[in-house]
Amino acid sequence: MPVRHILILGGTTEARRLAEQLAGQSAGRPADRPLRVTSSLAGRVAAPRLPAGDVRIGGFGGPAGLAAWLREQHVDVLIDATHPFAGTISRNAAEAAAEVHVPLLALRRPSWVPVSGDHWYPVDSLAEAAAALPALGRRVFLTTGRQGLAAFSELTDLWFLARSVDAPEAPMPPQTEVLLDRGPFTLDGERAVLREHRIDVLVTKDSGGAATAPKLTAARELGLPVVIVRRPELPPGVPATPDVPGALAWLAALAPRT
Repeated sequence: MPVRHILILGGTTEARRLAEQLAGQSAGRPADRPLRVTSSLAGRVAAPRLPAGDVRIGGFGGPAGLAAWLREQHVDVLIDATHPFAGTISRNAAEAAAEVHVPLLALRRPSWVPVSGDHWYPVDSLAEAAAALPALGRRVFLTTGRQGLAAFSELTDLWFLARSVDAPEAPMPPQTEVLLDRGPFTLDGERAVLREHRIDVLVTKDSGGAATAPKLTAARELGLPVVIVRRPELPPGVPATPDVPGALAWLAALAPRT
């Protein structure tokens, strides 16, 4: 039986590109073999960029809720193309796919890799990042998203420029300026941000990809330290691919068995 319904856990550039590619394939399918592509977005961004195909917004209610949705909607394949730091939904996807016996693939862009001239300080959590900051700088460019500011709220002696797509909520550090912006970002733009705000340390998550990488180049040029939070590991046994062509090849390999 051919693959008829693919659920993409999305919200990333790669997820949108995959949905677009699959929607194009759907248009070329015979009428008796339609391909339905559904992208699920967490709903944490007020005005998300919507992908091609069907879209649902909001959570599933944990692994049991996701498993029930997979059954009810007759999903044949599940692709986890969420942000590298969306650890909870990735674990839920692995549990639900195993319960329903649906093939699961993780689509994850590669991690960033330091190059000559970088001054990186890898940590395992936002709390560790906050603990490292006082020894590294006084004016912090915080690019870890609006939901992570609470980890830095007790750093009353430091000044923060916090960039996010939507406005963050308290708690946050008392000396915080919020910069609302959405990538992709340019190198010239990141240089300007660092210079205009006199930034002396950058904090980021290892999200990978090109859209937000220019800040790393700008920091390197200025010799700034970068506190970088390592991404969580994928659930054990989940196959992964770094790009959309790899996901399409994986799907094509499934066809003879479905």
